[in-house]
Amino acid sequence: MSLVWALSFGLLGYLLGAVPAGLVVARLRGVDIRRVGSGNIGATNVLRAVGPGAAAVVAILDPLKGALAVAIPTFLGLEPWTVAFIGFATVLGNDYNVFLRFGGGKGVATSFGVFLVVDPVPALVGLAIALLTMAIGRYVSLGSLVGAASVPLMLVASGDAPAVDVTLAAALVALMFVRHRENLVRLAAGTERRLGAPREGG
Repeated sequence: MSLVWALSFGLLGYLLGAVPAGLVVARLRGVDIRRVGSGNIGATNVLRAVGPGAAAVVAILDPLKGALAVAIPTFLGLEPWTVAFIGFATVLGNDYNVFLRFGGGKGVATSFGVFLVVDPVPALVGLAIALLTMAIGRYVSLGSLVGAASVPLMLVASGDAPAVDVTLAAALVALMFVRHRENLVRLAAGTERRLGAPREGG
């Protein structure tokens, strides 16, 4: 596959990732999700601002973007490093959306969708770890980061994971930590909002 084809698929992945599922779903309910709650367009803010039904739709659509973006080139036989590039470009589209002035989500769900196709077992184990961490601490951000960080660690610990999988997992986790930098500051300060906690003054 030529560089032109790889870049073309990467651009398509970016544009697919840039489809703002949370923004669209919330607007169908009459809410501009960027102006309420945390202002984030991901499922967690949709849950808090719009409700569980809308959040469930976003929680399906965001991973689906990532899964489709890498499933199609994988089916077409593109080599793994090209698929990894496309997957990363898709998450970039979600996180730094050209249609939203380079704002966007935090990449958790879309990264999960990408890795669910690339290497499903560690992706699912990471999801289980994330949910368990959220259940214990009720911090969505912390659970997301712990679950995501466990994936490259599992791959390295296995001793036989392809280098491309380890590299992609590490890159996605690094991007996730960048997008969660404000959450990390609040976690360190003890001011991060717990899942289900009432908003101050509300």
